[in-house]
Amino acid sequence: MNVRLTAKDINPSSKIIITGSKSETNRLLLLKALYPNIVIENASNSDDSEVMNSALTSNNQTIDVHHAGTAMRFLTAYFASQESKTVLLTGSTRMKERPIKILVNALRQLGAEIEYIENDGFPPIKITGQKLIATRVSLPANVSSQYISALLLIAPSLQNGLELELIGEITSASFINMTLKLLQEIGVKTSFVGNLIIVKPKSQDPKPKTIIVESDWSSASYFYSIIALSKEGTKIELSSFKENSLQGDAVLATIYQQMGVETHFEDGKIKLIKNAKPINQNLKLDLNCAPDIAQTIAVTAFGLGISCELTGLQTLKIKETDRLEALQNELSKLGASISITDDSLQIEPTNSINSNQNIATYNDHRMAMAFAPLALKTNINIENAEVVSKSYPNFWSDLKKVGFEIS
Repeated sequence: MNVRLTAKDINPSSKIIITGSKSETNRLLLLKALYPNIVIENASNSDDSEVMNSALTSNNQTIDVHHAGTAMRFLTAYFASQESKTVLLTGSTRMKERPIKILVNALRQLGAEIEYIENDGFPPIKITGQKLIATRVSLPANVSSQYISALLLIAPSLQNGLELELIGEITSASFINMTLKLLQEIGVKTSFVGNLIIVKPKSQDPKPKTIIVESDWSSASYFYSIIALSKEGTKIELSSFKENSLQGDAVLATIYQQMGVETHFEDGKIKLIKNAKPINQNLKLDLNCAPDIAQTIAVTAFGLGISCELTGLQTLKIKETDRLEALQNELSKLGASISITDDSLQIEPTNSINSNQNIATYNDHRMAMAFAPLALKTNINIENAEVVSKSYPNFWSDLKKVGFEIS
């Protein structure tokens, strides 16, 4: 499905309800599989979370996670720790190109039995569940935080817990802290000092506990972009969000101040308002702790005609697509002067945007959603628009609510 987007003014009283964080939901689903007394409310309705839930409740010997990278990493660790259970874990063509060797090597250090079926270091993999007795493992700190979180999530169910040493500079620390805080919320004792994380074993189920998932800040980013690209005084209300969030992407509230967006927290909601203050004409950000919002910020900066330098983006090359190359390709179509390296991008100011361009999405939900707000500046066409269901199935209907015309 391809969509054509146009937009003039945003509805003055727009109110959007965003479902729970995909990141929090997927972690809690795995913990619920280990500790059934956990009750999850406001769970994400994303494809990724549906895949995760189905896999954890399935009796099938072959599990296909499609494009769900988080599910692939988390389930690899989960099934490796499930004694006497054998699973073939596979995914889409792109998933078979996404590396998993670092996680597999770490699990093997703990005693896991995992076999590559096609290409060394990549899915599909055959996992024969074992009782993991080893207590200490190390892995590079600058890899995807999902490898680290996968190990931490199974750690309390291991007989002796886990000591995890991170070697080098830590990437996406906010996601690691999210995992540890959720463990603490169900009564698991943890510590994170320097580059050593310790998770104590928890042999008994926690007491029955209901955890309400906060709405997804990554999904909120597209509305920040919409407000930034709108006229002064434009407002949108989003729910349900916390001022003290576990999600690293909550840094949006601070970042978008530089692009004219105020964030007001009121009764579990946030109100976004475009103010009259001058915007930062030379945006420089290190997104090491929040790489998922890089696409949104880059497209917003281009739409505002300001220069933009983003660093700390090394994990973007192993996402649903190589997001740095994808941004360069699609922003160039629109007239951007953009350059990329393996871990950064730079955009020069421009005064014009090419109209009626077809934006390729590369099977990447964030490409579709990050480019959509540009309809406030020019007519734009998004290819394979249905890909948004991976994280935000209601995205297009919510855009209509705020005033976008979609055909």
